[in-house]
Amino acid sequence: MNNYFIALVAFAISLLFIWLLLPILKKAKAGQQILHYVAEHNTKNGTPTMGGIAFILAIAISACIFCDLKSRGTLVILCVFLAYAIVGFLDDFIKIKFRRNMGLKAYQKLVVQLAIAILVALFVKNDIAIGSVLRIPFCDKQIDLGFWIVPFVVFVYLACTNGVNLTDGIDGLATSTTICFLFGMILLLGKELSYHSSVGDTYAYNQTTQVVKLCYIAIGALFAFLLFNCNNASVFMGDTGSLALGALVACSGIFTRMTLFIPLIGIMFVVSCVSVILQVVYFKITKGKRIFLMAPYHHHLQKKGHSETRICTIYCTVTMLVIAFLLAFGV
Repeated sequence: MNNYFIALVAFAISLLFIWLLLPILKKAKAGQQILHYVAEHNTKNGTPTMGGIAFILAIAISACIFCDLKSRGTLVILCVFLAYAIVGFLDDFIKIKFRRNMGLKAYQKLVVQLAIAILVALFVKNDIAIGSVLRIPFCDKQIDLGFWIVPFVVFVYLACTNGVNLTDGIDGLATSTTICFLFGMILLLGKELSYHSSVGDTYAYNQTTQVVKLCYIAIGALFAFLLFNCNNASVFMGDTGSLALGALVACSGIFTRMTLFIPLIGIMFVVSCVSVILQVVYFKITKGKRIFLMAPYHHHLQKKGHSETRICTIYCTVTMLVIAFLLAFGV
């Protein structure tokens, strides 16, 4: 089946679900309670959230139609994707139910995310198509982490889910950046498919093929969502969407032995995480001073006067430049 056709079907399904979901969210008064730390956000209070449900369902349904669910790896990816979506849904539901900006407590989210990540890490270690081998960027070598693949995979899931979640701070940013990331993975995995085919690694070839299909499906579904999520957004994805996308970002690398490429293609997710960490550490060390006007970094850019559309353009441009560099020198 042509991958472009698969993406179009996912786009149509996602569009349908958004059209059906928006009136339901509005009727249920499922609006985001905005913290007014950025002046530009004052008008966004009450914008429907949990819109991620639409593209999550579209991705899941499309995957069931077009992907090989007899493949254990594909089935695990879908389960992980949906598991993190459920965690995000609970977080969003509590926010809406009790009309507060904080949902699940931090330790509650961490414990559940950690449990999911550990289970997946153990599967990865024992899976013949993945195992403990990682492809090293900028050379033709691989590295075998052995048992250390387990804590490494756990860290990657926590980093990716929180990275996408932190990036989801302005209209269309997490959506557009994730689309660029997945597009980059498709291009890089195309080269990996050629390599697996040349060496006769059937298991890795089949698994990578399924991940590529999932990337096309996700891109199609996210483009439909972006129509409603770009500035000024009619709906937010919420933690429901951002945690699920973070899990998908992690899976796209982990299940293809390309995990070390995630922080490169996902450079802007890294920027979001690192900017928050630096801000918090520096604030405590200097007793009140800040590196950035506000963290994550996209809010710093907002404070500097950049529009949300411009910030999205910057994040996508940087991501695409990194992808071009990797295609030229990294694989």
